[in-house]
Order: sequence, then C-alpha cells, then structure tokens
Amino acid sequence: MNIILIGFRGTGKTTVGKILAQRMGKEFIDADEYLEQKEGKTIKNIFAVGGEKLFREIEAQIISELCILDNKVIATGGGAILREENVRKLRKNGIIIYLDADVDTIYKRIHEDTQTQQRRPSLTNRGAYEEIEYLLAYRRPLYDRIADFVVNTAGLSKNEAAKKIIAFINNHVLDLKTTAWNC
Repeated sequence: MNIILIGFRGTGKTTVGKILAQRMGKEFIDADEYLEQKEGKTIKNIFAVGGEKLFREIEAQIISELCILDNKVIATGGGAILREENVRKLRKNGIIIYLDADVDTIYKRIHEDTQTQQRRPSLTNRGAYEEIEYLLAYRRPLYDRIADFVVNTAGLSKNEAAKKIIAFINNHVLDLKTTAWNC
C-alpha cells in the first residue's frame, strides 16, 4: 500500500513526503520530478510546447506507472486529481493524504522557492496570489472528496505534519486498506 500525498503546490508534499518515507522505511517519489526526468523537460517547458492538455496527458501516464508500485510515498502534482482516472488508479493501492494550507501560506512558500518559480508555469492569466485563490476555490472540494485524511500544514513544521500522518496511518490503516481496495 502506498501513501499518496495530494494538495496544491507549496503545501509541503515533497518536504513532508521525504520525511514520511524516511521514518516509515519507504521510497519517496515526487511525481512531478519523475515526469520531468522521464520527459527530459521541465513542466514549464512542457506547457510551453503543448499547453496544459499535453501536460495532463503525460501526467496521467506517469500516474499509471506510479500507481502500480507498492510500499512507496508518492507526492502527486497539484492538479493530478483533476482527472477521475488518476484518482481511481491512485486509490487502488494507496491511502490518500491531502496537505492543505491557506492562500497566504502557499503564496509565501511558492514565492520563497525559486525552483518552483522556474519549473512551474502559471495556470491562469491572474497574478500569483489571485491564481492561488482561484485554483484553490476550484480544487479544494476535489481534494476534500478524495482524501482519507487532511493535514493543514500552515503553522506546522514538516516534522509535525509527518507525525500527524504517521499517527493517522497507524490508527486507521486496516480500515483504509479495505476501503481503498473496494473503490
């Protein structure tokens, strides 16, 4: 069974995911990094060539590859949940943990992370803060609907967030395995 981290960029999926993997003796895979390595291009470059449509098609192929793995911690891209087929595949062999944060926290984290700015394209014609507000308003109900557990990472250290996830898994994993296998 995999631990799948979903949520908007800047919520801590990669940072918390690495800690989870280390503490739980699992391999960590960042789906966006995996995609970039496989394609030999940044996500921003993929968007420049074929737009969001091409990126989402490649992302779906990557999700198909990753979801058949076992005993991994997988951080998905923020929009991976936009395709129901991705959600179904991830659910088959995974516990889905939604990392959330408020707009101010996300904006601050993204703004301070130059790597994110260089590798990730804008998805709207809005300013950075307004884009986060807009996309979160659309995506939050999707994240909430598919999550087995939600951790608001605003105000938590990466270690505190990982600790909450591990406690949840230790207390609920048997119930979730049954649920995940029946989806």
